[in-house]
Amino acid sequence: MQLESGLGLQIQFSSQPDVKLAFDSLANEPKKIELLSVRHEGNQTFANVFVPDGGLAHFEKYITDYLAEKKDSLGRPRDHQKLLDAIDSIRVAEVRALWTDDPDLLPADLGLAFWWEVWLPVRGPGQRQAVVEDFKKLARLAECVVSDKQVNFPERTVLVMYGSQQQLSRSVMTLNCVAELRYAKETAEFFDGMEVREQREWSDDLLRRLQAPPSDDAAPRVCLLDSGVNRGHPLLEPLMDAGDLHTVEPAWGVDDGANHGTGLAGLAAYGDLTDALSSADAINIPHRLESVKLIPAEGANEGDARHHAYLFMEGVARPEISAPRRARVFTSAVTASDYRDRGRPSSWSAAVDGLAADTDGAGENPRLFVLSAGNTSDPNAWAGYPTSLSTNLVHDPGQAWNAITVGAYTNKVDTEGHPTLNPIAQAGGLSPFTTTTRTWERVWPLKPEVVLEGGNAAKDDVGPVGMASLNLLTTHNQPIDRLFTTSNATSAASALCAGMAAQILAAYPHLRPETVRALLVHSAQWSEGMRGMFLPALPNKDDYVNLIRHCGWGTPDLNRALWSAGDSLTLLVEDEVYPYKKVQGQGVETRDMNLHSLPWPKEELEALQDTPVEMRITLSYFIEPNPSARGVASKYHYPSHRLRFDVQRPLDGSTEHFVARVNAAAQREDDGDPVNPSDPNWLLGERQRHRGSLHQDVWKGTAAELASRGFIAVYPSAGWWRTRPALERYDLPARYSLVVSIQTPQTDVDLYAAVAQKIPVANAVVVGT
Repeated sequence: MQLESGLGLQIQFSSQPDVKLAFDSLANEPKKIELLSVRHEGNQTFANVFVPDGGLAHFEKYITDYLAEKKDSLGRPRDHQKLLDAIDSIRVAEVRALWTDDPDLLPADLGLAFWWEVWLPVRGPGQRQAVVEDFKKLARLAECVVSDKQVNFPERTVLVMYGSQQQLSRSVMTLNCVAELRYAKETAEFFDGMEVREQREWSDDLLRRLQAPPSDDAAPRVCLLDSGVNRGHPLLEPLMDAGDLHTVEPAWGVDDGANHGTGLAGLAAYGDLTDALSSADAINIPHRLESVKLIPAEGANEGDARHHAYLFMEGVARPEISAPRRARVFTSAVTASDYRDRGRPSSWSAAVDGLAADTDGAGENPRLFVLSAGNTSDPNAWAGYPTSLSTNLVHDPGQAWNAITVGAYTNKVDTEGHPTLNPIAQAGGLSPFTTTTRTWERVWPLKPEVVLEGGNAAKDDVGPVGMASLNLLTTHNQPIDRLFTTSNATSAASALCAGMAAQILAAYPHLRPETVRALLVHSAQWSEGMRGMFLPALPNKDDYVNLIRHCGWGTPDLNRALWSAGDSLTLLVEDEVYPYKKVQGQGVETRDMNLHSLPWPKEELEALQDTPVEMRITLSYFIEPNPSARGVASKYHYPSHRLRFDVQRPLDGSTEHFVARVNAAAQREDDGDPVNPSDPNWLLGERQRHRGSLHQDVWKGTAAELASRGFIAVYPSAGWWRTRPALERYDLPARYSLVVSIQTPQTDVDLYAAVAQKIPVANAVVVGT
């Protein structure tokens, strides 16, 4: 094999400990000896030098002069004494010697393949491409994969390569082409910018690693109500059958002409494809996909806007008629173009609530809906970030009480080294594309429930712009022309959330939809970026409400939702309560309250004394909607019923006293009086947390204080089932799911083992988060 840039040897010089290496003396431009890189580790300096064929004689003369103590005509040493006195060793450069990134990023496993940034020298005028082509030849012989894309700098060319240290080290000649090695930062731009031939190679590699479920009805489905899906895409075909494609209007067909639904399908299945393509691991997807074409093109429905609710109901019915036994997570990123409802129920959001509660089927088959919050698409609003977040509000039908409404945050801040563009949002902050409920009236639900990755935008002195590197990578709707494209905003975030919900269903197929919703929200955490944006140094309850109306409860964690970490305990209860009863001569009254014993090991908690403990409670249920403009707190309530929770307090004395206190508080709320706020250690408290049909709060205290809190009560509050007796709904049961967890710092006490022995089997399962 002939190399166009010629042969040579790369040598590493290492200094004596605590002795400065005169590395500038190692280079010699006339002899084409190039100083490639210098790094410092501890008290030593390491320099890598490329020596062309025949150039070793230059260093041999250095050493000969040094040993002979030769001097120049002025009597000065000619032996480069300062340089050679500092040298501890000279050896052929290895991979680690060329690594100039964080040493911890270089894998200890030499056989582990990953993405490298390979920095090549230019080697003189007209030599750039010769060096690049030589490296590609040698890398292919080592069975490494090198991208066709390259970035040129005055003295360096940067390529991206996939391979292991073992592969790269097979030939000294391969390393001789390299100036530096770093860990590659993969972004959507890298894959999106490829030619389709190269994209197909990456897609084929992913397909070889894919583990997909069979096409029977056992696996749960993510059903996308969007612009259709092109299942001919090679990454989607293993997850969809032809019969899984539906439409609400036959004339529209089932395919995706908007390049929207196909992308969301890819995200719901694989997540951000940047991660899946960059990995060498097997990709196990436990769920499959369905699609209903709800709109003929991306954006709002064509024609009369009054058809939104009707078409949505039609869209839900189509796959259920075709395959009625399947478990599904419905997701939709189709929203109204404005936010004029400001939390007030619309026909569209009420239709979603009715479908979730299965009001037409007497509640026999409730459904889980994951909705996008709606997007901020105006670049002027991005330029006004973060102030604009508070005024760009969640779009219809995102105000639906029974749905999970998903906003967007971002960790994507790589602008690919652009000299003037900087990311608008910092890592962990809200995406500039998201919407919030900051200015909704306080009576409406706390939305969004969660936020997931939705990408970022960049800006310079001219203004904001979108960048592929700040987006998520997904599947293109025209796979013959392009296999990959990018997606962002709350559309992408909602697809990710739907995929996460389906994975929970796959792991626990018998869980109720209300429970899956509860687990997702219960697992969410705020990033430091979110806290920094919306919480002051000493936050109060109103500050936490403001945080939630922007960021929800944070970003859900699938692992936390599925199993228990060593210091976290989660009790999950699926139950029902009869909230009301009709009493002869007195009308409809409140009926039942459910008490649940919290099986915390009292002895172990008391032994921990002042150890900080956090208890998180999530109550999730679906209401039957009754939309009208006749008031919120009057007898014409929107929700059929409302549920509340309360926890026994140390001053309650006994269970009987606890029940009496809860009954009195419920009566005061029915009479319009404020609830008792005498339990101060909650983030939100009783006055703030009971909005919508999902209630979550966090109590913080000591282990000894928690030991005295033995019971939690779930009890009803007013709804139209009670206040509208003529409709005869007062004798219906209300299902709910309750998730309670405690967390402590790492201790020697195995709380999980102690609790597992005390949890009753009936109506309760232990699910670790």
